[in-house]
Amino acid sequence: MKYRVHRLDVDKDTMQDKLEQFLNKLNGEVISVFPNVKPSFQFMGATAKVDYLLVVEKTR
Repeated sequence: MKYRVHRLDVDKDTMQDKLEQFLNKLNGEVISVFPNVKPSFQFMGATAKVDYLLVVEKTR
């Protein structure tokens, strides 16, 4: 078995569309999707932000 890890840069407005398009183009089986979440500090307090997704694909 071989695996590939893809990085998909996203933002909160286009995350769903980009992920859907990317997953539909893959040839292998998707094993997992990991979001990279980093803390972000706004004037109202702390929050979190997703910068990119790591998609693990099992290839043939």
